[in-house]
Amino acid sequence: MAEENGTGQRKTAEDLAKKQRDISIAEFFEKNRHLLGFDNPRKALLTAVKEAVDNSLDACEEAGILPEINIELIQLSETRFRVIIEDNGPGIVKEQLPKIFAKLLYGSKFFKLAQSRGQQGIGISATVLYGQLTTGKPAIISSKTGPTKIANRIKLKINTQKNAPDVEEEEQFNWEGKDHGTRIEVDLDGSYMKGHQSVDEYLKETAIINPHATFIYTNPEAQQVIYSRAANKLPPEPKEIQPHPYGVELGRLIKMLENTECRTLQQFLTTEFCRVGPGTAKEICENSSLLPNTKPKDFTREMAEQLYNGIQKSKIMSPPTDCLSPIGAELLEKSLKKEINAEFYTAVSRPVFVYRGNPFLVEVGIAYGGAQPKDEPVTLLRFANRVPLLYQQGSCAFTKSVIATAWKSYGLQQSNGAIPVGPVTILLHIASVWVPFTSESKEALAHYPEIIKEIKLGLQEAGRKLQSYVNKKVRVQNQLERANMFDSYIPEVADALSRLTGDNKEQLIKKLKEMIKKEEIQNVIHNLESLKGNVEEDTKLAERSEEED
Repeated sequence: MAEENGTGQRKTAEDLAKKQRDISIAEFFEKNRHLLGFDNPRKALLTAVKEAVDNSLDACEEAGILPEINIELIQLSETRFRVIIEDNGPGIVKEQLPKIFAKLLYGSKFFKLAQSRGQQGIGISATVLYGQLTTGKPAIISSKTGPTKIANRIKLKINTQKNAPDVEEEEQFNWEGKDHGTRIEVDLDGSYMKGHQSVDEYLKETAIINPHATFIYTNPEAQQVIYSRAANKLPPEPKEIQPHPYGVELGRLIKMLENTECRTLQQFLTTEFCRVGPGTAKEICENSSLLPNTKPKDFTREMAEQLYNGIQKSKIMSPPTDCLSPIGAELLEKSLKKEINAEFYTAVSRPVFVYRGNPFLVEVGIAYGGAQPKDEPVTLLRFANRVPLLYQQGSCAFTKSVIATAWKSYGLQQSNGAIPVGPVTILLHIASVWVPFTSESKEALAHYPEIIKEIKLGLQEAGRKLQSYVNKKVRVQNQLERANMFDSYIPEVADALSRLTGDNKEQLIKKLKEMIKKEEIQNVIHNLESLKGNVEEDTKLAERSEEED
């Protein structure tokens, strides 16, 4: 139906067409910045730091450099802050600086099937966009690519209509004391508060999940905190893989057939996919009722659908796992000990599993006791590809998995449909080439049943180790209570022995206490040694029972 104009006349399709135009991605996010995590001042400050730190970590790891990242927040007024992030990464060449920091959806990771923190090419440029919107000031980027190279500094904004950088100033300078690295300065509106969902909490959790990195953080109150690395070895570099046939949908398959340079279907299958050799390609062709020498350029939509169905019928190996970079149980436990004051630590790294043709790996860590509160819900730390998830905990698959696990059998209190209560921190990490987030802001994991099942298996495995420790701790406490009970009867026993033997009562009391104390110490030492030892043997029966369930 046509609109009416101000004169009461109906507008024609031609009139309406004059108002229509293309919308750039920068314009879209300019009006919908909440989708990227800039929906309130406190969260905006955190998101700005997060995006810059993620970029720095990725750059250092790809270059084989142990990360050392400086984070500084300077409060300029009640609601305005300057965010400064400086790293020791490889730096960025001058030609790429404007595009990386001031063009949305520009990057090298979107098409790369390998585990990485950033994949969309939006994060750091969105931070520049938010600073520009709230303060009108350009971002300042400095970068140096080598000890003998001259450093470059630029001031830039984003032209939102064109989704392109506007460089206001550029210069070369001598960056003394800096061999290589990148520094970004952005002024933006924000709000700083300590505690849950703060920059402070984000950096603490980032230090836990990235034990190979050092973070030097100066908060707006000019207080400095240093998170030293717990490992001097970089994590294994994830290798890029081709897409797996099971994870490719029909529309994408059609596009791949249109764009391939392969001359035959056989060559297309073995070249464009992982885990497809000549034998597997032949099986797919047979199941698709297509000839191996069919030209991809000649494919119709119906033929592509035949190929898609043939792939589903064929038996294809799971994708390789070297595209992932897990932390590992040993290093995860060491990292928990560095940052959390507890009395018992355990960690589990699950085997790789495949969903929709993509490899996934789940890791679980538990820290029990110590200075943690006993009567409050457990602390839940959620991570995806080594990045903390601080928001939308209630809508996350991690939280659902924790609630669905029966924690009472592992020594914790739990009400129906609630997070367990006890002096515990539970760490959950998922690594994948494709993490199914619920939104562009990457704050929560989507509720895929297959992923939730694997998370629960990891929680149960770590929970059994916790159960063994808690049970032995209870036995030690019971022995101490029994020893204290015997201690109260010593005067009466000594009195009776004194009358029977004629020995001095005070001497008898002293000897009896020494005997009980010696026995008590031996029992406690024995149980503590068992408590700190390998608890896996004591949980085999429970493990078999859960596997049967």
